[in-house]
Amino acid sequence: MASLTLTNIRKVFPNGTEVLKGIDIGIGDGQFLILVGGSGCGKSTVLNIIAGLETLTSGEVKIGDRVVNALPPKDRDIAMVFQSYALYPSMSVRENIAFGLSIRKVAKDEQEKIIGRVADMLQIGHLLDRKPRQLSGGQRQRVAMARALARQPSLFLFDEPLSNLDAKLRVEVRSEIKLMHHRLGATIVYVTHDQIEAMTLGDRIAVMKDGVVQQFGSPQEIYDGPANLFVAGFIGSPSMNFLKGKLVSSNGSGVSFEAVHQDRTVPLPLKSAPKSARDWVGREVILGLRPERISNEDAHSYDIVVDCHIDLIEPTGPDTHVFTKLNGAKVCGRVHPRAPCFEGKSMPLAFDLSQAVLFDPKTEARIA
Repeated sequence: MASLTLTNIRKVFPNGTEVLKGIDIGIGDGQFLILVGGSGCGKSTVLNIIAGLETLTSGEVKIGDRVVNALPPKDRDIAMVFQSYALYPSMSVRENIAFGLSIRKVAKDEQEKIIGRVADMLQIGHLLDRKPRQLSGGQRQRVAMARALARQPSLFLFDEPLSNLDAKLRVEVRSEIKLMHHRLGATIVYVTHDQIEAMTLGDRIAVMKDGVVQQFGSPQEIYDGPANLFVAGFIGSPSMNFLKGKLVSSNGSGVSFEAVHQDRTVPLPLKSAPKSARDWVGREVILGLRPERISNEDAHSYDIVVDCHIDLIEPTGPDTHVFTKLNGAKVCGRVHPRAPCFEGKSMPLAFDLSQAVLFDPKTEARIA
């Protein structure tokens, strides 16, 4: 396995469109990097540049100790798993897995050992004599992964490998990828638009928008301390609630967020507000609060309990999402699945502001 370093990667298409605007990312040997973002953000272009399938305009790609800018894909010691599986339909599963080994002239007995090992790891040993057309989507993706594993490369690249699978299969294959990473200690770069995949799989996440890395860090760092409004809204399901309002002084040295509920002002004390929040007293801010921080659990043990009109209820099984309005904005909370809540009725909701995040409404950056 090997480390990966991307330094000031830029990509400009012949028509002048700049799709990558100076990407700087570095991961260590054996780390799992997720490139996540919406369609057109540049994440697949970054992956293709790492693979050598796309030329960069400027910058440096380093795999281990080698700068690979000028190397063709075959000389970069990588293996890639595509969204479309890319299996050879006329070959059996065994032949598909062995294809890269045969090209490299690996001895037949060694090929069988490698095929057996990766097939056992991905639980496809009973499928080795079948053709791709005889396999389900999840089985085909496992075969594509097995073919990549058989190469034993320095770097694995995954390009939205679960997009064509149904919800149940996505969970299953996602688990297989995570187990594979734990067993092999492989260095992986994984592209997805699914923030659940990003949170559950990655050691490090690069959240991208418009060819720029908006934030780079661990899943928990990004979830708890989003760098800006885009990251806060993109990571998390349901997404973070955003409320516009003023900061006001409270209890001498404290700070509160001024919320408006049913034509009356409700101060929400920010006990864990950063010191810099004092500079924003009297000014407009955007307050971000995760849905799980708005709940009916032990509501009366919190300092802030608001009697909220429930507009919509979404039962999910383990909990129920309730929607209300505060400061004119839709707000989502999570309550116990057997909580007595009804659409069109009111219920007390507790607001835990210990993890609230403040944003500058002009720059959309977090107020640190």
